[in-house]
Amino acid sequence: MKHPDFDVVVVGGGHAGVEAADAARRVGARTALVTLRKSDLGVMSCNPAIGGLGKGHLVREIDALGGVMGRAADASGIQYRLLNRRKGAAVQGPRTQSDRALYAKAIQDHVGQAEGLTVIEAEVADLIVDQGNVAGVVLADESELSARAVVLTTGTFLRGVIHIGDRKIEGGRMGDRPSVKLAQRMDSLSLPLGRLKTGTPPRLKSQSINWDILQEQKADEDPTFFSFLTKRVQARQVACGITHTNTRTHDVIQANLSRSAMYGGMIEGVGPRYCPSIEDKVVRFSDKDSHQIFLEPEGLTSDLVYPNGISTSLPEDVQHDYVHSIVGLENADIQQPGYAIEYDYVDPTCLSDQLELRALSGLFLAGQINGTTGYEEAAAQGLVAGLSAALKTLERDPITFSRRESYIGVMIDDLVTRGVAEPYRMFTSRAEYRLSLRADNADARLTPLGLSLGLVDEARERIFTEKMDRLDRGRTMLEAMTATPKQAAEAGITVNADGKRRTGMEYLAFPELHVADLAKIEPQLDALDAEVADQLKIEATYATYVARQQKDAEALDRDEAKQIPNDFPYAEVIGLSNELRSKLTRIQPATLGQAGRIDGMTPAALALILTKLRQLDRISA
Repeated sequence: MKHPDFDVVVVGGGHAGVEAADAARRVGARTALVTLRKSDLGVMSCNPAIGGLGKGHLVREIDALGGVMGRAADASGIQYRLLNRRKGAAVQGPRTQSDRALYAKAIQDHVGQAEGLTVIEAEVADLIVDQGNVAGVVLADESELSARAVVLTTGTFLRGVIHIGDRKIEGGRMGDRPSVKLAQRMDSLSLPLGRLKTGTPPRLKSQSINWDILQEQKADEDPTFFSFLTKRVQARQVACGITHTNTRTHDVIQANLSRSAMYGGMIEGVGPRYCPSIEDKVVRFSDKDSHQIFLEPEGLTSDLVYPNGISTSLPEDVQHDYVHSIVGLENADIQQPGYAIEYDYVDPTCLSDQLELRALSGLFLAGQINGTTGYEEAAAQGLVAGLSAALKTLERDPITFSRRESYIGVMIDDLVTRGVAEPYRMFTSRAEYRLSLRADNADARLTPLGLSLGLVDEARERIFTEKMDRLDRGRTMLEAMTATPKQAAEAGITVNADGKRRTGMEYLAFPELHVADLAKIEPQLDALDAEVADQLKIEATYATYVARQQKDAEALDRDEAKQIPNDFPYAEVIGLSNELRSKLTRIQPATLGQAGRIDGMTPAALALILTKLRQLDRISA
């Protein structure tokens, strides 16, 4: 049976694959999503949670562009918590525990109703290449799907190996076979490949845990949602339990380090520094007597608990011993052992800003194949890769996400410019423009772009337009309202008596003042709804800092935005080290700013490149 042709074929139905396929079909590309089983769509392979610091920003941005993850997170959220609540909005991160079954159902329901998207249950074994361009994929049954672009989102499946102590199991995750034939095909492309690893803790039976003696962590009473479309909680909220490792736990682990796959030399891949295994914690933080563990229910109808904080590659008998040494887990029943998984990844400096392989036109990569870790990072890359693949096949102009405008842009630029030495995880500290790249304003920043690209549907456009109109009216009212400190004092508002007449937005910048306070001076402000009042308070708080940041950025842009042509003669730049020449030639930075972020780049070397660029400009003129 001959399969129909497609514009874009997406390989893999994980978080990256779903966003890639959905983005491609939303902009009008005929899209196929190839996955081993439809029932695997939306599976949360590791922890049952979405969001966090930096990660929550990515989910908000995905949602602002019409993506799927934010709505699925809200459909399945069983414990919302805003991280860094006591700090400023720029570094706050929305997070929720998710019900695994509800999350998968939300994803599968969406994909099943998505127009222009065909889901095919199959394994991809090979790529079709025609005259240096990807032309489709070959399935394991030797049938073919022809396409003008292919997006690979293979997760941990490329030559995946599961490690439990000295036991090795070939698999992309527990219970699923790895992708070996496709990995061999990637070998044939002579790409710089490496090995990374990630891990997961043992799963515990809830009924076997002594919850009564454990500290309880409840959900926020005023939840912060992920989707700008969500207005209410959709699932029952539950509490997590908190416990800690202790000296007995650490003694068990120390005595068995040689039996850990990681410390016994069975794993060559590098693990995530910011999500270390319990073995890593015990070794690297030997001065600490305990480490916190969050006991996270996997769902409202599930009896499984995810003990966040004790991922491991120790043998099963050791896992039993150290788990049972922990308060509240003395009789815990381990339903599935923890394990480490090792897999192939491609050095992301081989990719363009659109996540397309420079060495093979039409082949795009997204997710853990690019050296990242986490559902949110994968989904954001999937959106970029799927969108880019679709724009290419539809012969539309490509789009580059700027690190000044989005966390998505920060991540993509970090990957393709700097590469990875360990699994990449998003943090707010990675964004130099984080004061303006807040989770609260992701729609204002990115939904207009989504509209221009065709990513955003009419319903979201209407909701967004109405919200922006309400914000505009609120700003106008606040800017029109003025008062001296004396007039403010008469309304019960105490500020420095400097005689300066201020607008409502300027008064709102004071930490202790809110729109409700200013309504005592201008009663019309009482008409502003809570969403608008909260948003304007955040804007006023950051206004001065954002303006200063914008001025600094514009100064940098004068040189950093300077384009570097693909055929730039690095070999002719006298004074560049051979190492930098090699990196620059391989990475091919598009701008001087991107060149400046390459590992090992110095101000002196950047000045040499700028001088050569100016010389070439004079010659061409």
